[in-house]
Amino acid sequence: MPTTIPEQIGGRLANLVACLYFWPFPSSYSHVDAGQLGWFRKESKEAISSTKTTDVPETSVSETSKAAATISYLSQLDGVRFIAVALVLYDHWMAERNTLPLGPLGVTIFFVLSGFLITRILLSSKDKLASRPDGLSVYLKTFYIRRTIRIFPLYYFSLLLLAVLNVPPVRETLAWCVLYATNIYIAYYQQWMGVIDHFWSLAVEEQVYLIFPLLLFIVPRRHVPLTMILMIIGSVLFRYYLYAQDYSWVVAYVFTPACLDSFGLGALLAYLWLYQKEWIDKLFTNSLGVVAALAVYVVLVVLSKTYDAPHNVVSEVWDRLAGSVLGFFLIGRAAIGFKGWMRWFLENPVSRYLGQISYGLYIFHNLVYNFYHTPPGHPTIRIWHKLTNLAPMLSGSFIFEFFYYALLTVLMASLSWFLLEKPINALKDRFSY
Repeated sequence: MPTTIPEQIGGRLANLVACLYFWPFPSSYSHVDAGQLGWFRKESKEAISSTKTTDVPETSVSETSKAAATISYLSQLDGVRFIAVALVLYDHWMAERNTLPLGPLGVTIFFVLSGFLITRILLSSKDKLASRPDGLSVYLKTFYIRRTIRIFPLYYFSLLLLAVLNVPPVRETLAWCVLYATNIYIAYYQQWMGVIDHFWSLAVEEQVYLIFPLLLFIVPRRHVPLTMILMIIGSVLFRYYLYAQDYSWVVAYVFTPACLDSFGLGALLAYLWLYQKEWIDKLFTNSLGVVAALAVYVVLVVLSKTYDAPHNVVSEVWDRLAGSVLGFFLIGRAAIGFKGWMRWFLENPVSRYLGQISYGLYIFHNLVYNFYHTPPGHPTIRIWHKLTNLAPMLSGSFIFEFFYYALLTVLMASLSWFLLEKPINALKDRFSY
């Protein structure tokens, strides 16, 4: 009897888990680096040409060529970034009309993508540097310098701007913001932070950056999959504990340990990409995994809506895991390369550009407008009312309203990219892996 699609997916995942425990790993791998592949942006054209064959044993030349392809530029991931940030923007701007957890899904996809990209870089960097006496020092120094160059300038510029303009609650919570601890503030006080409440996910990212580099360097390569599986299970159990103990849903949403299943799945994907390419081919050469994961996610969302309370065991415990699995298959498929209309969408110049500036889009979108906290006297609201007075047909049109906010946000993010981020990013060339 032919197997069904869920049975095919389940069989592949069962074989994969067995493979991760018992696969006979080669004694050494050699990798070339393609530059820092950070939270929202990959500069992957940098270091491949600078790789020295003297770093690689003669018996590993063929594996070096394979690694070069492994760390090559994955163009469709810019399109995935665009999808993720678009989900967040729509959720925050159109919350009055939207009841689906699109924003949480977008953030979850970003977390999985970040776990994939930084783990891919860190593991390949470790393979090159672990045997050197100063390997750990160079490994950590290079990673943190490049992350600082990419992430800090826009983040602290936006904080400075908001503090100068005295936009609440920036001055009142400045220490939390400067230390990338806004998620801890939100979890502790169980209240959002207005115009900067979306900074919680950036705080989670930075806190993960404090853990992952050293963890991946210390843990032997063959134990990385088990470590990530335990991280995934632990994160889900932690969320269930918070739910069972009647903690506010906000704690399970923003606290870093409750987000680690997303990063763990991204890291597991990176491990497969680097060392188990045959499993990448089996899992991602078609879109069955994406379709099945999307179906499961939709079922869980529908199931969550059957509860009387909007925040329930499904939304608090299982939603992020299901979204992470969806992100796992979406990113893996995009890394291999979608075909057909999805390829056109992800590789479209518009999608790729918006994915490239997605960090700026995320930073600025809450400053432009947020349904939950933007006051009626906000400049963007006043301008929108003037536009609707001049063109009454625009009034009540959520499509025009959405594109109005999108236009302002894209303009701000573009200015940030060309005037601030891109020039500073050029400094990373001095600190290549």
